[in-house]
Amino acid sequence: MIAPNTLLPVPAELVEVIDETPTIKTLVVAPVEPMPFRAGQFVQLTLPGVGEAPFTPSSSPLQPDRIAITILRTGVVTERLHACRPGQMLGLRGPFGKGYPIEKVRDKDVLVVGGGVGLAPLRALILALLGDLGAIRRMSIKYGARSPSELLYRNQHQAWTASPKVDFTCTIDVPHGDWSGRTGLVTTLLENLDIDKANAYVFVCGPAIMLKFATLSLLNEGLTPEQVYLSMNRRMSCGMGLCGRCNIGPYYLCKDGPDMNYALIKDYPNVF
Repeated sequence: MIAPNTLLPVPAELVEVIDETPTIKTLVVAPVEPMPFRAGQFVQLTLPGVGEAPFTPSSSPLQPDRIAITILRTGVVTERLHACRPGQMLGLRGPFGKGYPIEKVRDKDVLVVGGGVGLAPLRALILALLGDLGAIRRMSIKYGARSPSELLYRNQHQAWTASPKVDFTCTIDVPHGDWSGRTGLVTTLLENLDIDKANAYVFVCGPAIMLKFATLSLLNEGLTPEQVYLSMNRRMSCGMGLCGRCNIGPYYLCKDGPDMNYALIKDYPNVF
């Protein structure tokens, strides 16, 4: 089998635009040829004449012919991507990185911890595990956002918990007038965890400060660094280990990650 040429974008038609929050949209693209990927791998999304940027697909790896990419508006390229409409031709390069080590979670408890737009890469993992629930013991999803309007995929949370093997809890940072759910930072959901800590893996994605304090909370709960995987998607750039922007010690996140086992990187100074 010939490996794909990741230097050349594969044409992909934008088929759907979903408004998730005031600053986040999901673009669903249909590449002219399927692009298989593992949950956690990332792609370069190209807007011809404007530029490209790295994103981790937020859709199921079981659907390589229809890839969803959830985008927070943060700069020139993301602003222009937010302005795209169905029918626009974009480009995809990749996939890059290794993705989540799903093979390790067989017969284990899985804890998924997301903050803000960090739920987007984790959604690919959630959907992959939902597609093979018989392989795991259970999945617990903990999610936090700043306000109710910034919660991602609100119409999907209930469907994720259709199986008794899956539970979902979300919180917002501070009380809000029409919010009757949990309040407090997502780390408050990591206290007194109801999982088999000796037989579990944890996957965390969110802002740098959230990664730091979530990791500290998990270690305080008795989990080991070997059990914790951190998604370092915010550092992605070239995707090939050439620009040097994503290294932590000897590891290049675009090649060795972007989802890194904490035990491998914890002793280097620039993790968070």
